[in-house]
Amino acid sequence: MSEQRSSQVDRVREGYAFDGPSIVLGAAVGSDGDAVVSDAVVRLPLGSMNRHGLVAGATGTGKTVTLQVLAEQLSDAGVPVFLADVKGDLTGLATPGPGGGKVQERMDGLDQEWEARAYPVELLNLGGHGVGSPVRATVTGFGPTLLSKVLGLNQTQESSLGLIFYWADQQGLALLDLKDLVAVTQHLISDEGRAELKGLGGIATSTAGVILRELIALSAAGGDVFFGEPEFETSDLLRTTADGQGVITLLELPGVRDRPVLFSTFLMWLLAELFQDLPEVGDPDRPGLVFFFDEAHLLFDDASDAFLDAVEQAVRLIRSKGVGVFFVTQTPTDVPDAVLAQLGNRVQHALRAHTPRDAKALKATVSTFPTSDLDLGEVLTSLRTGEAVVTVLSEEGAPTPVARTMLRAPQARIGTSEEEVLRTVVAGSSLAGRYGEALDRESAHEMLAARAEAAARAVEEAQAAEPEARRPTTRAPGSRQDPREEDRSGGGRARDDDGGVVEQVVSSPAFRSMLRSAGTVIGREITRSLFGTRRRR
Repeated sequence: MSEQRSSQVDRVREGYAFDGPSIVLGAAVGSDGDAVVSDAVVRLPLGSMNRHGLVAGATGTGKTVTLQVLAEQLSDAGVPVFLADVKGDLTGLATPGPGGGKVQERMDGLDQEWEARAYPVELLNLGGHGVGSPVRATVTGFGPTLLSKVLGLNQTQESSLGLIFYWADQQGLALLDLKDLVAVTQHLISDEGRAELKGLGGIATSTAGVILRELIALSAAGGDVFFGEPEFETSDLLRTTADGQGVITLLELPGVRDRPVLFSTFLMWLLAELFQDLPEVGDPDRPGLVFFFDEAHLLFDDASDAFLDAVEQAVRLIRSKGVGVFFVTQTPTDVPDAVLAQLGNRVQHALRAHTPRDAKALKATVSTFPTSDLDLGEVLTSLRTGEAVVTVLSEEGAPTPVARTMLRAPQARIGTSEEEVLRTVVAGSSLAGRYGEALDRESAHEMLAARAEAAARAVEEAQAAEPEARRPTTRAPGSRQDPREEDRSGGGRARDDDGGVVEQVVSSPAFRSMLRSAGTVIGREITRSLFGTRRRR
């Protein structure tokens, strides 16, 4: 038995001894589950982090602390990090850890260096709900596929929403906020809008009604302040400090926890924008950004096939842009198989097996790991807080031996920072001046209103001119009208078959052309990404 334990530890030593730059996750725990083998260091190569990863485990098993450990070491390696702070307890990264106690005990057992440190943090929030600079996206930038996920639309409704976006694009109508999309949708189910859609198909009134109701609900839930301008630039996630540390960007989400689909889908929009904006870099020796996708199950719940295909494609292709994506959730079964297959780095915390459903999820989780001498079914249910089962991709792309690992302690504070610290971080942010104030430029809502006003004026002018055109010429009493004039004027009455001046103006090609072209003076260059997202440049 001792020889078997020794061979397991030897495999960990050999399997995690990388030549290139790497971060330290911790050290292997012996087969007895008690002793930490400090010289069997478990590492993660920086060059493998764009192969993506998964951090999983039941509630309370230490996933958030693991995220903090990863973020700290990536920052020290000069790699920018993006973290979705769903519960608001990652702001401790801005404050040095207190040390002592359990932290000191753990680091003594690992025989690894530890220093209390604060890290460069940037705080963002969704549309003004929380601490930090507000992050916004335009409706056009978000695109119909992602917005359909937020609105909970079925495939037919999603298709209709795509048609609405397409028509607005063709007409040069900028969809910046939700009232723009509401105005366009209402226009397209009017008589005039139906005529304009005649060559493109149409939108059922019932479908438009569903879309409008969901847009109103989204607006009431905070979408009215999230969608708009200035739109967030992904380059602001790729910053380093003057001394070469990667900036850790925290998206604070407690203010919108009651709208989880919105923030999970926003994260996918941000990933799609990164794919669209970044150049191809192949396989660099370290990533340009590591993106942690917390509460990942919210992204995939009730998602359409088209949406899942788009997520799979985005994750697969963004690797060549030098971006690593780590999904954070409770069990690997929360992530679709096609996406899970691309997550080469795994940090699996403890799982529970209290119910038949739990037992099934445990069995499925075990099957996702490489073959191991460990009894993973038993190990995964007996891991202590701060422990995890780890396997990563080596520098050659091969999976490393499965290692039961005691993870490092963070060097920053675990939990939240004091309000004074957060105020200091916000005050020193270079992003506050760029994103602090919302903009409200002319867009689809105003343009359609201008069209309607112009059409109404044209009708009024035609009506004002019509009585004069129809007024008979004054003649002396008893005189007879020239028969030729009578033939032209219809005996002093407008002839029914010719129609009045108003009808002639409204039905004229020039008038209809004016209606179609009014308000389209603002030109736009539209770029498309995997999700049909579009950004005004």
